[in-house]
Amino acid sequence: MNITALENKILKYLSKYTKTTKEIEEAIIESSFFKTFKKGTILLKEGGFSNECYFVLEGCMRSYFLKDGEEKTIEFYTEEDIVTPANYGKSTPSQYYLECIEDTIVNVGNPSIEKEMYQKYPQLESLSRVIAEVILTKQQESFTEFKTSSPEERYLNLLKTKPDLMQRVPQHQIASYLGIKPESLSRIRKRLIASNLLS
Repeated sequence: MNITALENKILKYLSKYTKTTKEIEEAIIESSFFKTFKKGTILLKEGGFSNECYFVLEGCMRSYFLKDGEEKTIEFYTEEDIVTPANYGKSTPSQYYLECIEDTIVNVGNPSIEKEMYQKYPQLESLSRVIAEVILTKQQESFTEFKTSSPEERYLNLLKTKPDLMQRVPQHQIASYLGIKPESLSRIRKRLIASNLLS
């Protein structure tokens, strides 16, 4: 994908939340910094520090932590997801890993770029707050849904919200995200197929 197409993806995403001026669009493009990571790249390790956040343009990432040597998937991030590590811009070590599970293209942000942009364009800071609130609301809704549903309901919800993950992510990582063992996921899939709820 060429640079112009990547820039257009960013502007299209922002247009969902606000009407931007030509000046601000040009400033956003000027400050955009694209990076490509190969599948398997670890962007953040447990105990590491984060000075970068990411807007996923192409590809898939996941966050996970290790418990008794076993990976526990926290979240998957695909196109148009914003990935801001919990310790972003802070002097506290990360409690989890961030990994690319596909070849991934991102727009990278850091605290110094953000500070400079916000000073020059206050509208961008307001826009960032709006987007942050939307993301936080989605996270809270997702957490509530996860805590109050069965593994089968979680799986069906994942199929509804991110159906492409099933072809992009290993089944054991899907199972880990749902909080179950791979064999339990296989049983759920068989049951749903038998009930004609899954093709």
